[in-house]
Amino acid sequence: MIANGLIVERIPGVREDEQILHLRGALTLNNLFDFQTAVRSETHKIQILDFSEVSYVDSAGVGSLIGGFIAAQKAGRRMILAGLNERVRALLKMTNVANLFPTYETLSQAEAALV
Repeated sequence: MIANGLIVERIPGVREDEQILHLRGALTLNNLFDFQTAVRSETHKIQILDFSEVSYVDSAGVGSLIGGFIAAQKAGRRMILAGLNERVRALLKMTNVANLFPTYETLSQAEAALV
């Protein structure tokens, strides 16, 4: 799915109950509704958001991550972040959002932690 500069690609995980959303572009106000739809429509128990190709996240993007986290919690699912660049990592840390998510340097590290 392409959403105003953000591409969201669904990739099966190594486990049956795992889904990877590979994101490319920037997560901003311009595409947060499409991002939220992709995240909230997920039914797998474990959802890994692969940020390895996300260049930028604005405050609306941070808010959409929080909304996705709340939706996942209510549904009994886990949301994991992987591949954050330094700029995005610093933003999530500064806003205390990083504390909500297990975060891994790479997608392969995130998947290995689940096995």
